[in-house]
Amino acid sequence: MDTKSFTPESTLYRIPAGKNVRIAISGASGCGNTTVSTLLAQILGIPCINYTFRTLAKELNMPLRDIIEQAKTDFRFDRLVDERQVEQAMQKSCVLGSRLAIWLLKAADLKVYLYASEDVRVGRILQREGGSAETIRAFTNMRDSDDTRRYKELYNIDNTDYAFADLIIDTERYQPDIIVELIVDALLRKSLIQPRNE
Repeated sequence: MDTKSFTPESTLYRIPAGKNVRIAISGASGCGNTTVSTLLAQILGIPCINYTFRTLAKELNMPLRDIIEQAKTDFRFDRLVDERQVEQAMQKSCVLGSRLAIWLLKAADLKVYLYASEDVRVGRILQREGGSAETIRAFTNMRDSDDTRRYKELYNIDNTDYAFADLIIDTERYQPDIIVELIVDALLRKSLIQPRNE
Protein backbone atom coordinates (compact mmCIF):
# COMPACT_ATOMS: atom_id res chain seq x y z
CA MET A 1 0.00 0.00 0.00
CA ASP A 2 1.48 3.35 -1.04
CA THR A 3 0.70 5.67 1.86
CA LYS A 4 2.76 8.62 0.63
CA SER A 5 0.03 9.65 -1.81
CA PHE A 6 -2.69 10.02 0.84
CA THR A 7 -4.16 13.50 1.30
CA PRO A 8 -7.34 14.40 3.21
CA GLU A 9 -9.19 14.62 -0.13
CA SER A 10 -7.95 11.26 -1.43
CA THR A 11 -8.78 9.17 1.63
CA LEU A 12 -11.80 6.90 1.94
CA TYR A 13 -12.84 8.54 5.23
CA ARG A 14 -13.53 11.98 6.57
CA ILE A 15 -13.94 13.61 9.95
CA PRO A 16 -17.53 14.82 10.47
CA ALA A 17 -17.89 18.56 9.83
CA GLY A 18 -17.14 20.74 12.83
CA LYS A 19 -15.50 17.93 14.78
CA ASN A 20 -11.96 17.06 15.77
CA VAL A 21 -10.95 13.46 16.34
CA ARG A 22 -7.94 12.53 18.43
CA ILE A 23 -6.63 8.97 18.48
CA ALA A 24 -4.03 7.97 21.08
CA ILE A 25 -1.90 4.90 20.43
CA SER A 26 0.58 3.47 22.93
CA GLY A 27 2.78 0.40 23.17
CA ALA A 28 6.24 -0.61 24.28
CA SER A 29 9.23 -0.62 21.93
CA GLY A 30 8.83 -3.16 19.12
CA CYS A 31 5.01 -3.29 19.28
CA GLY A 32 4.54 -1.40 16.01
CA ASN A 33 3.36 1.85 17.58
CA THR A 34 5.15 4.18 15.14
CA THR A 35 4.25 2.11 12.07
CA VAL A 36 0.56 1.85 12.99
CA SER A 37 0.25 5.50 14.07
CA THR A 38 1.86 6.77 10.87
CA LEU A 39 -0.20 4.50 8.60
CA LEU A 40 -3.48 5.34 10.37
CA ALA A 41 -2.81 9.08 10.14
CA GLN A 42 -2.05 8.78 6.42
CA ILE A 43 -5.17 6.74 5.74
CA LEU A 44 -7.36 9.23 7.62
CA GLY A 45 -5.58 12.24 6.09
CA ILE A 46 -4.76 13.78 9.49
CA PRO A 47 -1.42 14.61 11.14
CA CYS A 48 0.58 12.12 13.14
CA ILE A 49 2.09 13.92 16.12
CA ASN A 50 5.69 12.85 16.46
CA TYR A 51 7.35 15.18 18.96
CA THR A 52 10.47 13.54 20.40
CA PHE A 53 13.71 14.32 22.22
CA ARG A 54 15.18 14.96 18.75
CA THR A 55 12.55 17.65 18.07
CA LEU A 56 13.13 19.18 21.49
CA ALA A 57 16.90 19.25 20.91
CA LYS A 58 16.36 21.31 17.75
CA GLU A 59 13.97 23.67 19.57
CA LEU A 60 16.39 24.19 22.46
CA ASN A 61 19.42 24.28 20.14
CA MET A 62 21.07 21.54 22.19
CA PRO A 63 22.86 18.37 21.01
CA LEU A 64 20.53 15.37 21.21
CA ARG A 65 23.13 13.36 23.15
CA ASP A 66 23.20 16.09 25.85
CA ILE A 67 19.43 15.93 26.28
CA ILE A 68 19.42 12.13 26.47
CA GLU A 69 22.20 12.20 29.07
CA GLN A 70 20.60 14.93 31.17
CA ALA A 71 17.16 13.29 30.93
CA LYS A 72 18.46 10.38 32.98
CA THR A 73 18.37 12.56 36.08
CA ASP A 74 16.39 15.63 34.99
CA PHE A 75 12.72 14.91 34.29
CA ARG A 76 12.04 18.34 32.79
CA PHE A 77 12.96 17.01 29.33
CA ASP A 78 10.37 14.24 29.55
CA ARG A 79 7.81 16.73 30.78
CA LEU A 80 8.58 19.17 27.96
CA VAL A 81 8.22 16.48 25.30
CA ASP A 82 4.97 15.18 26.84
CA GLU A 83 3.53 18.70 27.22
CA ARG A 84 4.38 19.60 23.61
CA GLN A 85 2.79 16.38 22.32
CA VAL A 86 -0.47 17.06 24.16
CA GLU A 87 -0.46 20.76 23.17
CA GLN A 88 -0.08 19.82 19.50
CA ALA A 89 -2.69 17.05 19.75
CA MET A 90 -5.25 19.46 21.22
CA GLN A 91 -5.00 21.82 18.25
CA LYS A 92 -6.75 19.62 15.66
CA SER A 93 -7.65 16.10 14.58
CA CYS A 94 -4.60 13.85 14.83
CA VAL A 95 -3.05 10.54 15.76
CA LEU A 96 -0.76 10.75 18.78
CA GLY A 97 1.51 7.75 19.03
CA SER A 98 3.75 7.61 22.08
CA ARG A 99 4.54 5.43 25.07
CA LEU A 100 2.19 7.51 27.26
CA ALA A 101 -0.35 8.79 24.70
CA ILE A 102 -3.33 6.87 26.11
CA TRP A 103 -2.59 8.12 29.63
CA LEU A 104 -1.64 11.74 28.91
CA LEU A 105 -4.09 12.64 26.13
CA LYS A 106 -7.18 12.71 28.33
CA ALA A 107 -9.28 14.15 25.49
CA ALA A 108 -8.52 11.23 23.14
CA ASP A 109 -11.68 9.97 21.41
CA LEU A 110 -10.17 6.51 20.96
CA LYS A 111 -7.36 4.99 23.04
CA VAL A 112 -5.50 2.05 21.54
CA TYR A 113 -2.88 -0.12 23.24
CA LEU A 114 -0.63 -2.36 21.14
CA TYR A 115 1.26 -5.26 22.68
CA ALA A 116 3.45 -8.18 21.69
CA SER A 117 5.53 -10.78 23.51
CA GLU A 118 9.11 -9.99 24.46
CA ASP A 119 10.43 -12.49 21.89
CA VAL A 120 8.51 -10.86 19.05
CA ARG A 121 9.49 -7.35 20.14
CA VAL A 122 13.17 -8.32 20.36
CA GLY A 123 12.95 -9.92 16.90
CA ARG A 124 11.43 -6.79 15.38
CA ILE A 125 13.99 -4.48 16.97
CA LEU A 126 16.78 -6.82 15.82
CA GLN A 127 15.44 -6.72 12.26
CA ARG A 128 15.10 -2.93 12.36
CA GLU A 129 18.37 -2.03 14.07
CA GLY A 130 20.65 -5.06 13.78
CA GLY A 131 23.00 -6.24 16.52
CA SER A 132 22.73 -9.32 18.70
CA ALA A 133 19.51 -10.76 20.12
CA GLU A 134 21.05 -11.03 23.61
CA THR A 135 22.11 -7.38 23.65
CA ILE A 136 18.73 -6.20 22.36
CA ARG A 137 16.85 -8.37 24.88
CA ALA A 138 18.92 -6.98 27.76
CA PHE A 139 18.49 -3.40 26.53
CA THR A 140 14.73 -3.86 25.97
CA ASN A 141 14.25 -5.28 29.46
CA MET A 142 16.27 -2.43 30.95
CA ARG A 143 14.33 0.16 28.94
CA ASP A 144 10.94 -1.33 29.90
CA SER A 145 11.90 -1.34 33.56
CA ASP A 146 13.34 2.18 33.40
CA ASP A 147 10.26 3.51 31.56
CA THR A 148 7.91 2.00 34.16
CA ARG A 149 9.95 3.47 37.03
CA ARG A 150 10.23 6.90 35.38
CA TYR A 151 6.54 7.17 34.48
CA LYS A 152 5.59 6.23 38.04
CA GLU A 153 7.92 8.89 39.44
CA LEU A 154 6.94 11.52 36.88
CA TYR A 155 3.17 11.11 36.71
CA ASN A 156 2.22 8.28 39.06
CA ILE A 157 1.27 6.32 35.91
CA ASP A 158 1.53 2.54 35.84
CA ASN A 159 2.21 1.84 32.17
CA THR A 160 1.65 -1.89 32.74
CA ASP A 161 -2.03 -1.18 33.48
CA TYR A 162 -3.73 -0.41 30.16
CA ALA A 163 -7.05 -2.21 30.73
CA PHE A 164 -8.92 1.10 30.32
CA ALA A 165 -7.94 1.39 26.62
CA ASP A 166 -10.81 1.24 24.12
CA LEU A 167 -8.89 -1.26 21.98
CA ILE A 168 -6.13 -3.63 23.06
CA ILE A 169 -4.51 -5.30 20.06
CA ASP A 170 -2.07 -8.19 19.98
CA THR A 171 0.28 -7.11 17.19
CA GLU A 172 1.69 -10.63 16.86
CA ARG A 173 -1.60 -11.72 15.30
CA TYR A 174 -2.00 -9.02 12.66
CA GLN A 175 0.03 -7.10 10.11
CA PRO A 176 0.00 -3.27 10.47
CA ASP A 177 -2.58 -2.74 7.71
CA ILE A 178 -5.01 -5.13 9.45
CA ILE A 179 -4.41 -3.39 12.79
CA VAL A 180 -5.25 -0.09 11.10
CA GLU A 181 -8.45 -1.67 9.73
CA LEU A 182 -9.43 -2.73 13.25
CA ILE A 183 -8.90 0.83 14.49
CA VAL A 184 -10.83 2.30 11.53
CA ASP A 185 -13.73 -0.10 12.27
CA ALA A 186 -13.79 1.10 15.89
CA LEU A 187 -13.78 4.73 14.74
CA LEU A 188 -16.67 4.03 12.35
CA ARG A 189 -18.67 2.26 15.08
CA LYS A 190 -18.24 5.30 17.34
CA SER A 191 -19.21 7.64 14.44
CA LEU A 192 -15.88 9.44 14.87
CA ILE A 193 -15.20 9.15 11.14
CA GLN A 194 -17.44 8.65 8.12
CA PRO A 195 -16.96 7.08 4.70
CA ARG A 196 -16.11 9.95 2.34
CA ASN A 197 -18.99 9.09 0.00
CA GLU A 198 -21.63 9.65 2.71
